[in-house]
Amino acid sequence: MHLATLLLFALVALVAIATPGPTVLLALTNGSRYGVRRALAGMLGAMASDFVLVGAVALGLGALLAASEFWFSVVKWVGAAYLAWIGLKLLRSQGGLDLSQAAAGHAGGTPHTLLAKSFLVAVTNPKGYLFCSALLPQFIDASLPQGPQYLALAIVFAALDCAVMLGYALIGARAVRLLSRRAVLWLDRCCGGALLALAGSLAFYRRSTG
Repeated sequence: MHLATLLLFALVALVAIATPGPTVLLALTNGSRYGVRRALAGMLGAMASDFVLVGAVALGLGALLAASEFWFSVVKWVGAAYLAWIGLKLLRSQGGLDLSQAAAGHAGGTPHTLLAKSFLVAVTNPKGYLFCSALLPQFIDASLPQGPQYLALAIVFAALDCAVMLGYALIGARAVRLLSRRAVLWLDRCCGGALLALAGSLAFYRRSTG
C-alpha cells in the first residue's frame, strides 16, 4: 500500500472520527468524571473495537449486515439499548466532580469497566460496520495481499480515533477544573441527553437497500 493512499485514507477517516459520536462523547465524559489518565482505558476499548470493525469488513461481516435485515436489527437494537442505558445513567448523575467518589477509587469507573463500556458502545453500532464496508475497500489494492493492507488501515484508523478521543478527554478534564460543580453536573446531563438522542437515531436507522 502506497503512503499517498494511507494519507488520503487518514484524511477521510479523520473527518468521520472527529464528528461527535458515542465514543467521543464517552471520552469527554470519562475525562470530566475520572481524569485523562483513567479515561485512557476507555480509549483502548474504542481502539480495540476499531480492529474488530476493520477485521469484520475484511472477513465480509460488514457485507452480511448490509444484506441481512435480521442481523442488522439485532446489532442495531443491542447498540441502541446500551447507549440509552448509559445516557440514562448520566442524566441521573450527581456530577463528575465528586471527591468522595475519587477517594473511594472512582466506583463504577475502574479501567476494566471503562474499557468494556467504550468497546461495547462501538462494536454494537451497525453504522460503523456499514461505514467501514463502504469506505475501506476503496483503499485496497486487489492485486496485493489484502491482509496487510487492512491491518495498515486499522492501525491508522485506531491511531486517529485515539488522538480525537484524547482531545475530548482533555476538554472534559479541563472543564472540571474551570467549571463549578453545578456546571459539571450539566455537562454530564448534556452528554447523557446526547447519548440518548444517538440511541434514538440508531433505533430509527435503516440500512440502505439501494
